[in-house]
Amino acid sequence: MPHVTNLPNGYEISDDRARLDMDRVHASLAGEYWALGRPRALTERSWASCLCFGIYAPDGAQVGFGRLLTDYTFRAHLADVYILPVARGLGLGKALVETILAHPELTTVQNWTLTTADAQGLYARYGFRPGEADSRWMTLDRTPARPD
Repeated sequence: MPHVTNLPNGYEISDDRARLDMDRVHASLAGEYWALGRPRALTERSWASCLCFGIYAPDGAQVGFGRLLTDYTFRAHLADVYILPVARGLGLGKALVETILAHPELTTVQNWTLTTADAQGLYARYGFRPGEADSRWMTLDRTPARPD
């Protein structure tokens, strides 16, 4: 059963995948630095295995979204968080992060990660901090080099 959070301003956040407007999701992400040039097929594929959230205006239009790559038990990686320009400044990004962190299926998740180049302040208020290098964490970046 989908989880819905009703916000005081009439907006709502839902993890009901059937409500997602993937046309809107892809069009919004296509111009963002972290998804620049990403083909729609890859956007859809990346969302298929994630816990996805939509933010909906009182009229039902989708105005924001985010996805969580998770095993629902130990780890979760937050990605593709976006609020449409028309809905910014209403606290929807904060409400989305709060809703995700409080989601009833994620109560045992202890290891949360995300990457951002411009929203550190938003996430810091919820306890996220810059990563610390230690020898236990290893990464592999297979991002193709972009032609100049």
